[in-house]
Amino acid sequence: MTIDLQPALDLRPALDAPELLAEPVRRALSAFDSDAAARIRVAPIDPGLADTAEFCAAYGVALEASANCIVVAGRRGEAVSYGACVVLATTRADVNGVVRKLLDARKASFAPMDEAVALTGMEYGGITPLGVPRGWRVLVDARVAEVPEAIIGAGIRAAKISLPGAVLAALPGVEVIEGLAREL
Repeated sequence: MTIDLQPALDLRPALDAPELLAEPVRRALSAFDSDAAARIRVAPIDPGLADTAEFCAAYGVALEASANCIVVAGRRGEAVSYGACVVLATTRADVNGVVRKLLDARKASFAPMDEAVALTGMEYGGITPLGVPRGWRVLVDARVAEVPEAIIGAGIRAAKISLPGAVLAALPGVEVIEGLAREL
């Protein structure tokens, strides 16, 4: 699948546009291998259109190329562990099955919005796996790794990152999981 993003999005090298990235994302990008970092681009968007369906419709991006990053909280007794799950917009993370087991939790759920924002230092609707806190598991559905060019949050609602799925899959700490998500 080839998706032409250039007409709708003003993509530029992410390292050349730090104002379009949340602080944790900027820090993470600056620590990446230079070849990987060079393949990550960012584009400004209307922050009112950051939610997936609205964004895809307004910017002509196929849902199959749009990835969502969700923050999940896993609980076992009093212990809470967090993870970032990346799935295509055409799928839904298997939070109560696969994710719960991977987090070694009795119960797993989406982290509350305020908690996700406070823990990541990113804006809700722009959360991305790049720059999540140390110690978090970053779980990427195998289908995302196969996308030629994935669009995901930039840590702020006013921008989106574009990167090959293979680059996302190869970033430090990322675990590619077969069956992390189910088709909608």
